[in-house]
Amino acid sequence: MPTLIDKIWKRHVIRELSDGRTLLHIDRHLIHDGSSRQAFDGLRATFRTVRNPTLNFAVVDHIVSTLPGRTGESYPPGQERIRALRVNCIEFGLELYDVDSPRQGIVHVIAPELGIALPGCTLVCGDSHTATNGGLGALAWGIGTTEVMHVMAAQALLMRKPKQMRVTFRGTPQEGIYAKDLILYFIGKHGVAVGTGFAVEYAGDAIRTMTPEERMTVCNMSIEFGARMGIVAPDDAAIQYVAGRPFAPTGSKWDAALADWRGLQSDPGAKFDRDFEIDCSHVRPQITWGTSPQDLVAVDEPLPDPFAVADPERRAAIKRALTYMALTPGHTLEDIPIDYAFIGSCTNSRLSDLEAAARVVQGRKVHEGVKALVVPGSMQVKAAAEAAGLDKIFIEAGFEWRNAGCSMCVTSNGDMVDPRKRSISTTNRNFEHRQGPQARTHLASPAMVAAAAVSGCIVDVRKLLKR
Repeated sequence: MPTLIDKIWKRHVIRELSDGRTLLHIDRHLIHDGSSRQAFDGLRATFRTVRNPTLNFAVVDHIVSTLPGRTGESYPPGQERIRALRVNCIEFGLELYDVDSPRQGIVHVIAPELGIALPGCTLVCGDSHTATNGGLGALAWGIGTTEVMHVMAAQALLMRKPKQMRVTFRGTPQEGIYAKDLILYFIGKHGVAVGTGFAVEYAGDAIRTMTPEERMTVCNMSIEFGARMGIVAPDDAAIQYVAGRPFAPTGSKWDAALADWRGLQSDPGAKFDRDFEIDCSHVRPQITWGTSPQDLVAVDEPLPDPFAVADPERRAAIKRALTYMALTPGHTLEDIPIDYAFIGSCTNSRLSDLEAAARVVQGRKVHEGVKALVVPGSMQVKAAAEAAGLDKIFIEAGFEWRNAGCSMCVTSNGDMVDPRKRSISTTNRNFEHRQGPQARTHLASPAMVAAAAVSGCIVDVRKLLKR
């Protein structure tokens, strides 16, 4: 019995090679300022053109300033790459969502909101978190710079079919528990290597009750446990999300797509190489303590003692992480002071994320000494948030209200945490120096970040939701 991934894969096969690789047709390709220049240079050097410009979309997001009034020149180290992307898109005839475009935003945010990502499509981008688009039922994954060139030249890609894993989330999460908590909990329980070499399908009643944007958060963090892809079978919620988007099908094509999408699910009895199940009813607010997404505790849970760990490698890793983060074994993270609070990134910068944070912030003030930023994932998200009055809630509380971009997730754009300062962040990675040299990062949900911003320290968001 075929899985959802089997079905999408099969319909995109152009040719199966004798060495086990498959040539797949790629429906949509996203290009950004951070990883595309060398790919365009490769096309130019080999006298190739872009095979199908209408299926390739470019955006400025990684290295652009998010400050009010920004231009492509606002962050000097990024000027050269932004200019190169502009020149390349003109030369090769590609649509570019530049700094001043109302469609500009983080690549994995604009793809779903514009209808570039669709159920059942194959979608790639030169960024690992392309898996985000699996929240709509797209088979989406990140590729390297050489592959970016190949996709532009051929609208196809050679790859091996990955093994498949299913993660089933069952039960009803408690109040104050969000999609970010659930996927963090899975990573903390099973580790950052459990998905290596796999494509993951997320299933279960907890997934079905999530909005498509929440599913995108779950699929986004598939990468943090080693998986290449994450996907949720499309349902009425996903279809309603897609309807009316600029690049979604219309008329008779919409009717045909609808009939097709409703059949995109794993057959009963479909077999997976690995199967996991999570009971969501017992999950408490999650927050990372170390320098890997698997360094995780519930907010009221004691930090690990490295000397209680038998494995010497893990013991050394825990000790190093605690030292880097300036934390003490056995203590909880509650009441640990923070210096920065960041709400943004491709993981948690959509309208529903900002709404969840605003519910916590409303009527409160950012604690003295905390630098708090809200960076919407796209200019469309920003416009929708402003129409709903969310910007006023954040600004009146003392948050900085920024323009769209990757911002403090990747720190290649001027936004970063000062050395040895502590940040709580809605991003997906907490590696050493990720948010700046010697920066200390705790990953959490938007509501948890908002709660810390107004409290001045890490706090259980459920306490603030009870007011």
